[in-house]
Amino acid sequence: MTHKKIRIGTRESQLALWQATLVHDLLAGHGVEAELVPIKSDGDIDLKTPLYEMGVQGIFTRSLDAALLQQRIDIAVHSMKDVPTQLPAGIVQAAVLRRGPVHDLLVFKTDGQFLSHPERGARIATSSIRRKAQWLHRYPGHQIDNLRGNVNTRLRKLAEEPWDGAIFALAGLERINLRPAGSLILDWMLPAPAQGAILVVCRQGDGLALEACQPIHDADTELCTRIERDFLRGLSGGCSTPISALAEIERDELIFRGHILSVDGVQKFEVEKILPVEMAHQTGLAAAGELLSTGAKHLVERMQHAGK
Repeated sequence: MTHKKIRIGTRESQLALWQATLVHDLLAGHGVEAELVPIKSDGDIDLKTPLYEMGVQGIFTRSLDAALLQQRIDIAVHSMKDVPTQLPAGIVQAAVLRRGPVHDLLVFKTDGQFLSHPERGARIATSSIRRKAQWLHRYPGHQIDNLRGNVNTRLRKLAEEPWDGAIFALAGLERINLRPAGSLILDWMLPAPAQGAILVVCRQGDGLALEACQPIHDADTELCTRIERDFLRGLSGGCSTPISALAEIERDELIFRGHILSVDGVQKFEVEKILPVEMAHQTGLAAAGELLSTGAKHLVERMQHAGK
């Protein structure tokens, strides 16, 4: 093992620093010396524009990618759901950590009584078009408001604005001990591909960084998230497309669920597959192809045309 100190690039948000510190500590447990190098991202600087209007996946990763290619850092730590399905040229996966909680969480302003009365209007805040579409599919009479910023900023805005609740990733709140008592796990809401997973990347050809990260890699998480991201890629999706997917391993079987909705939540195309783990590697692309052949192709094309 190398004695080189590994420079870990990270965004400056509390959650990003938590994730990078986790990688630091895991590496230290295997005798690898490392240090954190915080770097601002475009997604942290612009806190007003909805994510789906900012263009592409990668808004939270491109600054770290640049620092990596400029050799200012040796590895970068990302929330895997923020990473484009196609990594930039010159950057490769170094490790996928064991996955955390995958679900979304509704944080209430007062209480969740409005959920028991769908006919009663409610205002729900989220910047995610995926969460918006799924929420409107279940609660078509509700209003969705845009909510941007890091976890702390979004919790503060929820307290200040006339909203009934806001949707967060469960993993994000639990990892930094900020999950409010007034909250509910949305087990019916399918997560973003790779939600709850942490990805470590390095420069292509950097054998020392790759070697350092191998002991912290989790093969089961890597398989499940790769299948989910293949599904996303197979549907030509990104941050501006309401695509959700979850692959889980139970005993020796892989269980996959995925769907795509129209932005207003009216249309929904879904797929489920259960098969032995050793036969599951192409599941994501196969599931995407199945949806495209059963009508989802027109929905994808319409959303792609609307985004031009």
